[in-house]
Formats: sequence, structure tokens, C-alpha cells
Amino acid sequence: MSEDGTAELLLASPRGFCAGVDRAIEIVELALEIYGAPIYVRHEIVHNRHVVDGLRRLGAVFVDEISEVPEESLLIFSAHGVSPSVREEAKRRRLRAIDATCPLVTKVHIEALRYARRGYQIVLVGHRGHVEVEGTLGHARERMHLVETLDDVEGLGGLDPERLAVLTQTTLSVDDTREIISALRRRFPGIRTPGKDDICYATQNRQNSVKTIAERVDLVLVVGAPSSSNSTRLVEVARAHGARAHLVEDSSDVEPEWLEGAARVGVTAGASAPEALVSDLLERLQSLGCAQAEEVRLVDESVTFALPPELKRDVESMRT
Repeated sequence: MSEDGTAELLLASPRGFCAGVDRAIEIVELALEIYGAPIYVRHEIVHNRHVVDGLRRLGAVFVDEISEVPEESLLIFSAHGVSPSVREEAKRRRLRAIDATCPLVTKVHIEALRYARRGYQIVLVGHRGHVEVEGTLGHARERMHLVETLDDVEGLGGLDPERLAVLTQTTLSVDDTREIISALRRRFPGIRTPGKDDICYATQNRQNSVKTIAERVDLVLVVGAPSSSNSTRLVEVARAHGARAHLVEDSSDVEPEWLEGAARVGVTAGASAPEALVSDLLERLQSLGCAQAEEVRLVDESVTFALPPELKRDVESMRT
């Protein structure tokens, strides 16, 4: 509690957009600028309705199935990645495809293909039905075994422990994933694990950051969408470290009674949440009696990803 009796407000950093999300949104915006509307996008480009609605107003059309896209149209694959079968279907429909898959997801796809070609069975740690997981499974579906829990690990059978590898969804809880991989190592001591964690740098940084503030506050509010895996994980991490926590899509979701008895409130945002939504939330919290926000910076992020070569070429051509 601050000296004037208002609740202190701690703002986690890093938070919000990661390099993969920045790149994906920029790809759609540039495609609209260069080629004009409509531009078709398979699934939400990122899991945030505010971002998607903004792009829709500019002329982006979001579809669930490629069959919804008129032949010879321009199609963008979302940041979550797609399976090879989706790419083949796009070719059959003579679609011009631009790939906005996050390079860190592409890295997992490449690892899956490499292990499959060497005759390995692959354990994929991830959430069933998630768009990223479906795309990864499609790269070696006949060799992949999806696990979500420790019980799933115990249920694995008929696998050659000497020809077994593990990969993970990029947006999982670091702690939960570590526990599952440890269980896999106990069951299959020879299992191959990635040289570096598949969980992306931004997911790790945001989880570490929310741990830091959760230990200092009574309440944590996470800006993000319910469909956003990394955002929902931030809520789980905050609760695991002693704070009450809620996921909010925007400031209108805040219930004033959440602040009752909270001397300190923490705020963070998932990797697909725009900073404007965080600013709106801070204003709402201040109107409800919180002090000015104090930023708690854990690390600085400087990662950037290049645009797809064909889009970069057309951008340079248009601007020269």
C-alpha cells in the first residue's frame, strides 16, 4: 500500500507482443498495403480478437478452412504454423501463400522432420486441439505421441527407448513442461531432448517476469485472450506463486471487487496482447484507486525476425 493508502501497481516487463507476433501482424499489414484487400488468413493470425478485428477492418478475411478461400487468392498462414497437408491443399487451389509462422515454431517442425527421417518416435508435449500442436503433429503424425499430463506419460507404451525424442509446444508453462520432461527421462532414460528448450524465449521471459511480481502482490491481472495458450499459462504461473489472478481481454473485464483487500496489484500481458490494451487497463485500475504504475523490468528483449523473402522483395520494390 502506498503512503496515501492507494493500492500499489506493479507492471511486469517484458510483457505483450513478442517478435513472432510483431512479425505476423506486420506481414498481414504489409500484404494489405502492397497487394490490396482482400487478403485471406488461415485462422486468427494471433490469438487476440482486438488485433484480429483491427486487421479485419483493413480488409483481412480470416478463414478456418482453405476451401473457403477463392482459387488464386493470396493466403497467409498464421503465426502458429501449419502442417504440410495444408500447404499442399493451398498449392492445389493455386493460392499464393505467404508464411507468417513464427520461426521458433518452424524450428520445432524442422526437428520433427529430422527425427522422423531418422526413424525416431516423437513425444510431443502440448495441448490437444491447439492450432500450433495440430500443425506440428502434421509433420510426422504417424510417429508422434501427444502428451498433456504426467498421467499421459505413464500411459505411453510400445516405444523403443533408444529411438525416442521429445518436442514441445512453444507456449507452455516452463515449470509444468520441465516436470513432464523429467518424467519422460525417468521412464525412457535414453530419450532425446532438444539442445535448447522448445518453449520460446518470450514465453519464458513473461513467465519469469510474472513470477517476480506475483511474489510481491496480492492480485495479478493478465491481459490476453482465453484462446491464447501463453496468456492462460501466465494466470496459472501467477496463482502458483501465491497471487490471486485473472485473465482479462480488456479493461472492461475488470470487476472492482477483485481489488478488495489488495494492497498491491500486478499487471502483465500475453505475447499476443497489444500494449494499448495494457495502457487502458492501467487507466481503469487507477480510476479504481490504484497508484501510478511502477515497472518491474526483468530483462530487455531485442529479438527480431526477418520478413518472408518474397514479401520483403515486394516491399523493397514498392518503396524504391
